[in-house]
Amino acid sequence: MTDDVGTSASISIGDRTLDLEVLSASLGSDALDISKLRASLNTVTYDPGFANTASTRSSITYIDGGEGTLRHRGYAIDDLAEKCTFLEVAYLLLYGELPNREQLDEWTTSVRHHTLLSEEMKRFFDAFPRSAHPMAILSSATNAISTFYEAYYDPKSSDAFHESAVRLIAKMPTIAAWAYKKSISQPYMYPRNDLTYIENFLHMMFGMPVEETKVDPVIARALNVLLILHADHGQNCSTATVRFVGSSDANLFASVAAGMNALWGPLHGGANQAVVEMLSAIHDDPTMTVERAVTRAKDGDDPFRLMGFGHRVYKNYDPRARILKKFADDVLSRVGLDDPLLEIANQLEMAAREDDYFVSRNLYPNVDFYSGIIFRALGFPTRMFTVLFAMGRLPGWIANWKEMHDDPATRIARPRQVYEGTVMRDYVPITER
Repeated sequence: MTDDVGTSASISIGDRTLDLEVLSASLGSDALDISKLRASLNTVTYDPGFANTASTRSSITYIDGGEGTLRHRGYAIDDLAEKCTFLEVAYLLLYGELPNREQLDEWTTSVRHHTLLSEEMKRFFDAFPRSAHPMAILSSATNAISTFYEAYYDPKSSDAFHESAVRLIAKMPTIAAWAYKKSISQPYMYPRNDLTYIENFLHMMFGMPVEETKVDPVIARALNVLLILHADHGQNCSTATVRFVGSSDANLFASVAAGMNALWGPLHGGANQAVVEMLSAIHDDPTMTVERAVTRAKDGDDPFRLMGFGHRVYKNYDPRARILKKFADDVLSRVGLDDPLLEIANQLEMAAREDDYFVSRNLYPNVDFYSGIIFRALGFPTRMFTVLFAMGRLPGWIANWKEMHDDPATRIARPRQVYEGTVMRDYVPITER
């Protein structure tokens, strides 16, 4: 974002006026700089949910909801998903450029050499009940591993940041897989440095010590694309949380763990699980047809909702959903799974796109509509869906944490409030209340 000196605005309250600078975006909405508003006019803006407020200046991700556009560092998500590995996209988000061959080899080697967890962490995982949700274990373990790397807490050190980032990205598949193994009472699988990042995760998730794991390259490719599609998405709930916590100079591990807890919410990271549960409910109800589901979804008095349609940002087809729609048939065909839920999903999409109720409200399928079906086809239980989301979103969280510390002016200082409580009361002794 650059300053456009020739453009300005003003705001007047009574006889007081403040000139406001207009910050010009390279793409998307320009912004009114109101940073001096409270000091000059003793007034704050009221924007519930911050839907109209830019809390930072960023060069990581651009989204145009009207056009259905998503770009990372200027690259279209379609190109990145089709042509890159997840580690390439992670490097792009963190350092601003796609790596050349030498940089990618060095980056990949660094990540590969830090996949192991300390043996002491086994007792940490064992302490959880088998019923523990994998997201609870994931966020807790992310906080816990920070205790092994206190030398890398300094947010002002580029070397400390790099070492923290490498360890987080390297160890996250191990943490995620061990969380899953804990939930099904199977032995923890150690990482293998001869495998790629995605292959290694699948080996730890589904392998057993008694036999060699063979990873299907088509399955690995599908998961690679899924993680890339979740890598970053602007200032959403979890990313804003990472920035918010990091503003106190909390270390990168703690900040990311906070983002995971925000992602765990069903209105954020749990959406694709809700889609699968909705499709399963339609499939299991003998009285439910696609037509009836659409009719019920349009009835404001009916609690039934079509999950996976519409998006807070996109008012057009979610570009990530378009990519996943192409992958769904290929993946299900490869694993030999004739999933009736995919057929229901396709029928729902066609019905909704031909219904004026959905069209007029820009309720198109979003990324969650197909990602859950693919995760399910790959063998992941629904309780792991948000964990996979967190693995994919990790580079975006780290990149935003880094960007905030590179520009201290973007730290979240203290959001204001409009106080509407009692002005003043006299204290009443407890005997007189």
